[in-house]
Amino acid sequence: MSEADLARVLRPIEEATGLPNAHYTSQEVFDAEREPLWFSTWAGVCVASDIPEPGDAKPVDFVGVPLFAMRGKDGVVRVFQNVCRHRGMILVTEETRIEGAIRCPYHSWCYGHDGRLVATPHVGGPGHNAHPGIRREELGLIEVPSHVWMDVVFINLSGDAPAFHELHADLIARWKEFDGPLHHGGADSKIELECRTNWKLAVENYCESYHLPWVHPGLNAYSRLEDHYHIEESGRFSGQGTEVYRQIEGEDGEKFPDFPGLSAKWETAGEYITVTPNVMMGVQRDHVFAIILEPKGHDRTLEHIHLYYAASDTSPSLRAKNAEQWRVVFVEDIGVVEGMQAGRGAPGFDGGRFSPAMDGPTHQFHQWVAGRMRARDLAVE
Repeated sequence: MSEADLARVLRPIEEATGLPNAHYTSQEVFDAEREPLWFSTWAGVCVASDIPEPGDAKPVDFVGVPLFAMRGKDGVVRVFQNVCRHRGMILVTEETRIEGAIRCPYHSWCYGHDGRLVATPHVGGPGHNAHPGIRREELGLIEVPSHVWMDVVFINLSGDAPAFHELHADLIARWKEFDGPLHHGGADSKIELECRTNWKLAVENYCESYHLPWVHPGLNAYSRLEDHYHIEESGRFSGQGTEVYRQIEGEDGEKFPDFPGLSAKWETAGEYITVTPNVMMGVQRDHVFAIILEPKGHDRTLEHIHLYYAASDTSPSLRAKNAEQWRVVFVEDIGVVEGMQAGRGAPGFDGGRFSPAMDGPTHQFHQWVAGRMRARDLAVE
């Protein structure tokens, strides 16, 4: 990738081209993105509902960095680097509940739920569990700064980003009416989709409503292209909203209860944004959802989808119907994001163009990527 290529992305939308092919097809570029696009801001790794009880732990592969999220005995969700401070052994290999200490399977060094190193058996020789050269207070697990918002666990691996509530103050204020108790729908409200595409194409597709008439005919039948509006907050989040959200109903006309205290706007509105880099979220009067993108390489992405409701006792059949409706929509997108990935193999494609009227949120995301990658390249020089 060249300075000129990135400069073209940063032009006004009428003149800009999209990101060069290498940003989708090159493992080298994928690796180069880790620090500027993932480590130095707040990215999503899981949802707190994945670890609902004290002692629950979940391993996470964060673009090649082994982590695990855990709810401590104090109820607090923390994220740690998933390595023992002795020889770097992985500690948590599957979702589990840890009743006692976090024990390394290699030499049995043990850690408390808050990350403190609490036991080092035989470290000073057989029968000697301490040694002057091993200072436990200095060898706790490496904790990663984390923040839970709307049940999504965000982390800032580098530790140098602005506080989450400062960086995303506008979004928190925009959706403050939904920032209360959220009830995960359970097993029938979790969907995982594998896409043979670069993660950025999933974001780009989600940001815009331009494709609705052709890719989502069912959805477009009542939420038409002209019923949508753009949401653009440079460098933080972007997406689109609809002014004609329609609640799903059961066979007997049953609906999900609304979130309490909503303003009149939300009687018919729904909004769908991406919190850069990788959390795609949607809010409606009666349910919300979060999609966490997990890149598995430059050309493969896992989508972890979670649906939430205002009450814990919603109808199982209506939840299942809602989950299936969304599954259909999200699966309809797989063909286009995989098609765009395949298209990036064409050497004559220069990144494409943007419709000034329809692609504002997508262009904004390209600018965020290009700006951060350009700053990285300048720093390296």
